[in-house]
Amino acid sequence: MALIKSVRGYTPQMGTGCFLAENATLIGDIIMGNQCSIWYNTVLRGDVNSIRIGNRVNIQDGSVLHTLYQKSTIEIEDDVSIGHNVTIHGAHIKKGALIGMGATLLDHAVIGEGAIIAANALVLSNTIIEAGSIWAGVPAKFVKKVAPEQSKEINQKIANNYIKYASWYTEGDKE
Repeated sequence: MALIKSVRGYTPQMGTGCFLAENATLIGDIIMGNQCSIWYNTVLRGDVNSIRIGNRVNIQDGSVLHTLYQKSTIEIEDDVSIGHNVTIHGAHIKKGALIGMGATLLDHAVIGEGAIIAANALVLSNTIIEAGSIWAGVPAKFVKKVAPEQSKEINQKIANNYIKYASWYTEGDKE
């Protein structure tokens, strides 16, 4: 069973149909929507400030989410996929975005709707990523715009796949 820990009077809250891996850790001021999945070795530390997660968000293996005390929060809107080993520190991720494996998002970064952050990218503090754009590199730089329908199709497919994968753990292995 996942480690769910209260801190400073805050206890993580989850919506319906969420999957939490047995060794996931959720601490403090976390509110999560419906059909989310928090995968193996993932840590959500809402000990110093809030973490708000929308519906159908998947946060994949080894990711760490944290904030700055009284200075930054994390807000993740609906249908966001966060790849393996991602670090998010006080950023806002808008609906339908995709954060690639190993990426790092720093305080007050804003990732636009349907945007794609490439694997291992470093999004610096206060960076504003335009909706439907791809950013890559260290530090992350604009690569190109993606047609909204293409971005939505790619990102929605990944989000839907993780709902299916989570169901294998909660309902049994069904195709």
